[in-house]
Amino acid sequence: MNDQIQKQLGKTLWNIADALRGAMNADDFRDYMLSFLFLRYLSDNYEAAAKRELGTDYPDLPEDVLARTGASTPLQAWYEDNPNDVADFEKQMRRKVHYVIQPPYLWNNIANLARTQSDELLLTLSEGFKYIENESFQSTFGGLFSEINLYSEKLGKTQADKNKKLCSIIAEIARGLAEFSSKVDALGDAYEYLIGQFAAGSGKKAGEFYTPQQISDILSAIVTLDSQEPATGKKERLASVLDFACGSGSLLLNVRKRMGPHGIGKIFGQESNITTYNLARMNMLLHGMKDTEFEVFHGDTLANDWDILRERNPAKKPAFDAVVANPPFSLRWEPTDAMGDDVRFKNYGVAPKSAADFAFLLHGFHFLKDDGVMAIILPHGVLFRGGAEERIRTKLLKDGHIDTVIGLPANLFYSTGIPVCILVLKKCKKPDDVLFINAAEHFVKGKRQNQLGDGESGTPDHIGKIVSTYQFRKEEERYSKRVSMERIAEEGYNLNISRYISTAVPEEEIDLAATQMEMVEIEKQIREATARHNKFLKELGLPPLPTSN
Repeated sequence: MNDQIQKQLGKTLWNIADALRGAMNADDFRDYMLSFLFLRYLSDNYEAAAKRELGTDYPDLPEDVLARTGASTPLQAWYEDNPNDVADFEKQMRRKVHYVIQPPYLWNNIANLARTQSDELLLTLSEGFKYIENESFQSTFGGLFSEINLYSEKLGKTQADKNKKLCSIIAEIARGLAEFSSKVDALGDAYEYLIGQFAAGSGKKAGEFYTPQQISDILSAIVTLDSQEPATGKKERLASVLDFACGSGSLLLNVRKRMGPHGIGKIFGQESNITTYNLARMNMLLHGMKDTEFEVFHGDTLANDWDILRERNPAKKPAFDAVVANPPFSLRWEPTDAMGDDVRFKNYGVAPKSAADFAFLLHGFHFLKDDGVMAIILPHGVLFRGGAEERIRTKLLKDGHIDTVIGLPANLFYSTGIPVCILVLKKCKKPDDVLFINAAEHFVKGKRQNQLGDGESGTPDHIGKIVSTYQFRKEEERYSKRVSMERIAEEGYNLNISRYISTAVPEEEIDLAATQMEMVEIEKQIREATARHNKFLKELGLPPLPTSN
């Protein structure tokens, strides 16, 4: 499926969302829209697998089967005709596709109820969501649809009104999707597109769940390169990847896409916002991941309330090949007195209440493998602020853990216009210097947000240049520089990029001899012009202009 069709699918769905949401705000409607898209994907994938499993036994719904069973989908007809075989069939489906959806809850049946304006739609959909949460998968996905209130008054005052509204929404989505492929990549990309569109409409709130694709591309490219020798290229395999502020999961999925489905073991995400947590779990499944291939936890990263990360035995402590994150910028937090002894912070210190940036960084760094790579997006303040942050930054630098500092342009995010930076950290790194990349002036100006070019559609390849500069540790005047630890120490361990890379354009050198000749020529032209003018004045009987000596 080419990019043009993918974009068209995304736009079709966005137009439907825009037309149908009515009095409902975009954030609320987002949850309905994305959940229905998710159900369509699960259903299509399941029915395709069922057709392969049943082979010639899979009915094509001829009129006699339809009349006899009253089924609206082929799988429902098979269930009606083969009740004694259902248990074995579902056992096989759990083994092969890792989940089961019973026929009444499949998208095609839901869409059929919507088309016929059935008063059973609301109840069937509600039961279907509960079934998928609690029974479909080998692992339970409790609360997956908890943010979708099918009985909300925003859908209508009476049950009949709500049912009617849902019928119109689902029927329209079904029509919009009918002409497009149901392949996993297509619907997964459409889901990502819609998340981006809803993020654009959500303003500052979008920072809670969305990392712009172009920044995600940079982070995923960096952490998938060999940590000790990036110039040798991409690692063959990552056993595990962690994003401790994963939002909708797009950053983790970008790492997986770059590695390929068999180049990664398991991905782990943590998210504190319940709505966004559910978006992330749907996003993983929508991109073809089995429930055994990822784990997303709903909880507070700074409080470290995820049991698997609280292992006290150092020998059993979980560690990850790659850590990526786009945590909330300069979040105010309330560190407890016990935080000073927390294993994550005790060697470096606790971040100040006014900004949790280094608390997030140290959390991720603690769980990084010795030969792993961490890439985190942070505000520029972490590079130069004093106090506790200066002490943490100094210790990280003296211990040789900060590998690269990348300054990005302003206004790349929906949630803030401030410029941000990417810090690349390693527990073991070979170069005894820090690479600074100043990409702040390299962007394509957009109407609302600036963009980083990717080399396509005539744009400069800003993303490729950043990644290549990191990979080969290249130096370029006014763009990148390798700075020794001695120089950084001289600067008081301040990492403000402008201290090391001058972006000022040098003044053009003046050729004095050439300038002198030019001035002599100009003076000659002035004298000749004055003489001609005075000749005309003399003919008119007027006094001449004074001439220069």
